[in-house]
Amino acid sequence: MAELIVSPTAPTEEGRVLLVTPESAGWQHVGFEVVKLEAGQSVRRDTADNEVCLVLVSGKADVHTKDEAWTGIGERMSVFEQLPPYSVYVASGDWYEVKALTSLELAICAAPGAGNHPSRLIAPGQVAVETRGYGNIERYIHNILPENEPADSLLVVEVFTPNGHWSSYPPHKHDRDALPEESLLEETYYFRVQPEQGFAVQRVYTDDRSLDETLIVKNGEVVLVPRGYHPVSAPPGYDVYYLNVMAGPSRTWKFHNDPDHAWIMTPPGKA
Repeated sequence: MAELIVSPTAPTEEGRVLLVTPESAGWQHVGFEVVKLEAGQSVRRDTADNEVCLVLVSGKADVHTKDEAWTGIGERMSVFEQLPPYSVYVASGDWYEVKALTSLELAICAAPGAGNHPSRLIAPGQVAVETRGYGNIERYIHNILPENEPADSLLVVEVFTPNGHWSSYPPHKHDRDALPEESLLEETYYFRVQPEQGFAVQRVYTDDRSLDETLIVKNGEVVLVPRGYHPVSAPPGYDVYYLNVMAGPSRTWKFHNDPDHAWIMTPPGKA
């Protein structure tokens, strides 16, 4: 099995600092990449057999595809502003070019595509915002590309976990192709931490403990979740952001809570 933490590297000539491919992860569906560009720099790619969701993590850019162009998009300069991002869905069999207008952090989320949906802008006003949990399991969600929005494989979401809180909690999994009870979805977690010297804690474990890892995750790292439960903790003093990319045989998110901890979903006084 691949190592579960992927750390950033020095930028390549085209600005890439992180790369996860199905081959490097040892799975079949999810690809993830982070590119950092300075104003005036650009990156251009063919999507080939993949559909892609370009998430402007921070900064502003012009984005072109074969048939479309969106200029001057982007608003937040830090994820911790907690504004919904600008994103662009790009179909398989298309291409995209992203030109940075400011310092730009760009996440490239990829999964197999079938060319069923046109490339399009996903503006902040189209991103559903929600709060999940209660007390110290409360966290804030930006649904960038949920299952009720058109795509062939990709599911993309942002989560903000305040310091001292837990998220992806109670522990849940989605590693069985057993609909309608549970879907099989590979998943990446791309972390940002504020202040940057902090860390998050993520556990990845299965019922039989054939996989049982407790990970210390630093700012800018990716965690691979090939299977199992995967809760996240934000230590006191450090706010945690992560960008999730999921894909699998069916484009639906049906998860199963760890039965040992499912009771936590009932708020105090609501039993």
